[in-house]
Formats: sequence, C-alpha cells, structure tokens
Amino acid sequence: MPGKRATMADVAERAGVSKTAVSLVLNNRSGTRLSEDLAERVRSAAAELGYRPNLTARSLTTHRSQIVGLVSRLVTAGRFGNGLIHGALHEAKRQGHVLFIAETAGEPGAAGEAVEALTDRQVDGIIFAASRPEEIEVPEHPKGTPIVMLNAVAGDGIPAVLPDEYKGARKIVDLLLDAGHTQDVAIIGASYAQPGDMILMVGVRRRLEGIRASLDAHGVIPISQIPFEPWSLETGYAAVRELLDSGTRPRALICLNDRIAFGAYRALNEAGLSVPDDVSIVSFDDDDIAVYLEPKLTTAAFPYEQMGEMAVRVILEDTTPQHEYLVEMPIRVRGSVKFRT
Repeated sequence: MPGKRATMADVAERAGVSKTAVSLVLNNRSGTRLSEDLAERVRSAAAELGYRPNLTARSLTTHRSQIVGLVSRLVTAGRFGNGLIHGALHEAKRQGHVLFIAETAGEPGAAGEAVEALTDRQVDGIIFAASRPEEIEVPEHPKGTPIVMLNAVAGDGIPAVLPDEYKGARKIVDLLLDAGHTQDVAIIGASYAQPGDMILMVGVRRRLEGIRASLDAHGVIPISQIPFEPWSLETGYAAVRELLDSGTRPRALICLNDRIAFGAYRALNEAGLSVPDDVSIVSFDDDDIAVYLEPKLTTAAFPYEQMGEMAVRVILEDTTPQHEYLVEMPIRVRGSVKFRT
C-alpha cells in the first residue's frame, strides 16, 4: 500500500520553517524577504519527501487549473510537427503546467469535441496547432478562455504563432545571390503567375513573396518558374529533369522545400552535373535528410520548438496578445552553394 502523500505541513516540519514560507517558496512568489538559504532548505525538504502540489486545491486559490490544452490537426502524426509539441511541452512544464493533447486527425466535428473535453477540465487556455501553416476553422469555445493558433491562422482576431517565412525566404535567397548567383536562377515548385493550391497556405504565400522580393531587389529575373503539386522527391526530380531536357541550363535552383531539393540532386546527378560546382541549391524545411545529402543542403529551417514555446507563453503571459507572433527561421548554411567570383 503506498505511503501517505507528503503535505506542505510535512515540508515545513522537515525544513524547520512555517507553512507560509513553504507556500511562498514552492509557488515561486516574487518580492518576498526569504533568504536563499531558507528557500534552498524548503526545496531540499520537498525533494526528499517527494512533495507534489495539490493542483485541485491550488486551482481553488489561483483560479487556474495548471493545464493547457492543445488541439492538434495532424501534428502528432506529422514528420515535422513533433517539434511544435516538444516546445509546448517544455514551456508548459517550465511554468508548472500540464499539456493535454487532443488529436483531431482533421475529422469533421473532432475539433469541437476536443474543445468540449478540454473545457470540462477547465484548462487555462487552448492552442490550435496544425502540421502546416494554413487557415483552420476554430469551433465555438468559452468566452474568456485564451486561444492561440500555432502554425495556423484563423479569423476573429485570434492571435497566431507562425514562422517568419517572408523574412526567411529573403535571407536564404539573399545568401544565394550574395554568393554571385545572379544569373540563370530557376524556381522549382511554384510560380508567381501560377501559384497553385499550395499558395492558399499563408506560409507558402509569404515564402514566395519573400523569394520574389529578394530577386527583384537584386534585379534578377528567373529563367524558369516551375509550379507543381504535391511537393515531393518524385515531383522535384521530374521537374528538374524536364527543365534540363528542354535545354535550359540553370546555375542555381531555389526549391520550395527540401523534398523537392532531394529530387533535384538526383536529376542533376543523372545529367552529369554536380552540386554546387555546376548548380547551387537553396531550399526550405531543414528535413532530417538534408544533412545526409552530399553535399549537405543549405536550407531555411522551421523553428518548431521555439514556436511551441511561444504559443504557451502567449496563453499564460500575454494579457493583450498581438495579432501575430513571427518566429525567425534559422538559415542552415551547408555545402550546396558555391561562391562565384
């Protein structure tokens, strides 16, 4: 039979202090005059006794459940979305909260059911997360419950945490152009004139806008823009192979994602062209395979964990949230770009 659960009074007795002092220390109350030595005695006593706070009692006092809900739209099953969850979990734990995750798999009505389940648990806020930056419909939710979109957008002024794809695109294309690749540049995956259905996603639209802005600023006109869907290794390979077969000889490729770039590597290799000596390549995603290519792929990474952390901070800390929180995309500079003299 398990032993009795340690109480705050037990911690106070072990540390030789009052229950009030224990409460102040364990609840991280600021502005107290307690010494660091006393605080350390309390924390040590709590650790020795295996003390865990009574969240039900705490919620009655603080009016907070210490729970954050996350409604997932295919995030838990995606290749990249796990970073969103890891970041949210890390930040929730750091702030003394538990993250409850409800996966909807995109099924009709599932998001509404998830919100009802989370509302029953009186969560302190709800995060709606998607595996790719798109607009999703938010079901009815209790007024007063903080809501934030993660890697997604919604109407009604709901705040959203997104990767800064416009700035990320400008940075990665500027890197290519600053390396001397201002001629014979091709865009693989989308076109200004024929953006296709992918452009409906807010992230892709901003990505293409950033690419165009960077090229325009340098006075560069692409020799080819090849739109296609879906974006995959196979479609990337076919597009670059067709480009080469047409007699067009690019010196640099801007691939709309890493899977396209993987296919481009293969097509170039079959044509007897090497990366980066003959053709330089930049891309987006920072897929795990990017570092196993030869040469390794230069790409703009998605800051998924930082985005997950930001979403939790918006829920728990921002009393007047912004419309958007844009998280910078790191540029992974590797070996797929050759500096031309």
